[in-house]
Amino acid sequence: MKGNNKLGTVLAAVGILTGLLLLFLMASIYQVNIDGKLAGDRPDEAITVQIVFALLAWLGVAAGALWVMVLYGFLNKANWAWFWGTVAATVQILSGFFPMIPPSSIGLPAPTIWVFLVAFVLWFGMLIIGGVEKKIIALAFVSGLAYVLTFIDGVGAISRYQTEAKGFISSMYAMSQAVNWWGAAVWAVFIFALAKGKHWALPVGIFAAAMSMFGGFPVGVTDVIIKGRFSMFLVAPVISTGLLIYLLLPGTKKLLAGNIDNSPAK
Repeated sequence: MKGNNKLGTVLAAVGILTGLLLLFLMASIYQVNIDGKLAGDRPDEAITVQIVFALLAWLGVAAGALWVMVLYGFLNKANWAWFWGTVAATVQILSGFFPMIPPSSIGLPAPTIWVFLVAFVLWFGMLIIGGVEKKIIALAFVSGLAYVLTFIDGVGAISRYQTEAKGFISSMYAMSQAVNWWGAAVWAVFIFALAKGKHWALPVGIFAAAMSMFGGFPVGVTDVIIKGRFSMFLVAPVISTGLLIYLLLPGTKKLLAGNIDNSPAK
């Protein structure tokens, strides 16, 4: 299916509709989830939903608009179309995933699962059309897990900052919040560099892993200490640590060097 512009055109059209669907779904569950969190005596989570749902809707709808450009590219057989489709799908995966969590915790429907699933298919479709090697796709997939979970660590910090007594502990969450979101953004850039076979993919991957670790471990360990149990804040930095070790292996360096030589961008 490499270079299949007809398939790319169909997937791009689906991506556009997915962006519009996200706009409708987020508008329909936004206030309901805020009210549900308030009714459950979780004003901290209500504020978190108020901030993050809006942010993800902005990103997801913008990705839908990006799919229009991608559609134009496929219709004109442009060799850049699949890459920008990968970018749009990566954004929509995040936009569809997190909004499933708050409603699920209070017994409300989580309709953005459809956005997440469709975007997931679109993501794989773009990489296959771009002719990206299977091992590179697998590495991009695991990096995608780190990308999503690192972003969620940033979301969790917003809630924790509101519930913990003001002092060193709450300040730790405040200091780490944006570090995690920046780390998620760097993971996304790594995925894009990986897909295009850029020579700077490896150092960006190292940077992304370090960002996730620097943002996630301090709040994860803090959470373990104050809660006395395992913290979900630790999942992202643990995965990122594993990825960092993998990226530094000689075999991985060889894989990435070969990906540069056989890059779809060439």
